[in-house]
Amino acid sequence: MSDASAPAPVQAWIATPPNWLTVQPVSQPSDAIADLLDPGEREAILLAQELKADLILLDDMKARRAATERGLVITGTLGILDQAATMKLIDLAAAVQSLQNTSFWASDSLFQKLLDKHS
Repeated sequence: MSDASAPAPVQAWIATPPNWLTVQPVSQPSDAIADLLDPGEREAILLAQELKADLILLDDMKARRAATERGLVITGTLGILDQAATMKLIDLAAAVQSLQNTSFWASDSLFQKLLDKHS
């Protein structure tokens, strides 16, 4: 998040993180399967295992497969939006529109299915 290639708003946000956020390094070594993933996904999976996390947020399919194979419970960005909409915490249509204006990709039918569920 603080990497020079991260978007400027993300870099600004992580420069003064909220009190509820804890940045924690991974202490367990990587392995051959995790080495096939991007560094962020690899570290997220290893840290989730280390912490015995209840849930891990992953959108990348290879990372989701690796996490599932390790017994981790996963959700993705759309799963988080689904839960937030169920709890009436967000305007789902606006959140979906904002998400579609980023580099995040999901099929139009998947976005529509989520919107229909909450209409």
